[in-house]
Amino acid sequence: MGNRADDEGTNVEIYRKPLSDTIIADTATGSPAELLHMLDLLGLERKEVRTSGPVYIWHEVPAHLDPEEQKRLASRAIPWLLISGCKVNCTPEVFDEDAYQQAVRAVRGHQTHPTGQAPPPAAPGRATPPRRL
Repeated sequence: MGNRADDEGTNVEIYRKPLSDTIIADTATGSPAELLHMLDLLGLERKEVRTSGPVYIWHEVPAHLDPEEQKRLASRAIPWLLISGCKVNCTPEVFDEDAYQQAVRAVRGHQTHPTGQAPPPAAPGRATPPRRL
């Protein structure tokens, strides 16, 4: 199993799984439980495969949502991840600018963080804007 976050040197890679409609959020190997929990709270579904060696963990946008709402959910997660100090990449085919900007306004307006607390300060030097491939 490949891991795009490890390959790209990011904390989270958001993309459409090849040859499917599934939107994936890969996290770097060894990601802290807090990051995985945040993705859960942001509405992504945690998936896990346990092997005799490594445990593979990733998140997916819920399949029951229509395709446009799937893109909006993925895009709304990005500002919350960035403000938490994550380096995030999202491919253009799943990025929704309006949903992203709406979430940016929520972050800037100091609305409650998905964990139910005030947004944590970003880790110095780690937060970067999403790259678009």
